[in-house]
Amino acid sequence: MHHSAAHPGPHASPPSPAACGYYLLPRPGGFVLHMATSPEHLRRMRAQVFQSVTATCHDEQVASDAQLVASELVGNAAALCGPWAPVVVTVRRSEHNVHVRVHDPLDDRAPARTGALPDNAQAESGRGLWIVDALAPGWTVQRTPLGKQISCTLPCPAA
Repeated sequence: MHHSAAHPGPHASPPSPAACGYYLLPRPGGFVLHMATSPEHLRRMRAQVFQSVTATCHDEQVASDAQLVASELVGNAAALCGPWAPVVVTVRRSEHNVHVRVHDPLDDRAPARTGALPDNAQAESGRGLWIVDALAPGWTVQRTPLGKQISCTLPCPAA
């Protein structure tokens, strides 16, 4: 049976009202967020990640880590793609993990794993992927027909 947008499936939450450059789709155990990389949308996304992970994982440290990972990945996309770039942020809880994915439109600019902090302790950038490595080791990059998706997994202790 096909479900149209007007009649979502039995387990789908209704979408939130669309705002300019910000469209949130609640999902069981998380959400899908289509957003433009503006400072205001980044603030809203960070709050949404924290709220969603806290509600499903019941661990504020995991929620804070997921929030930081998502923020770094969206910030990296904004730095590479420019302001107001379209990204998709997905957060989903599985049995033992929280999955954070960020999809951006650039497929030819995959981030590199550095393994070390920048040489300059006063640097204002260059720590994002180190933070992602520290909080979600084993993150992956997948090229897609629309760009690339970075996928991270953070452990969530059993409730």
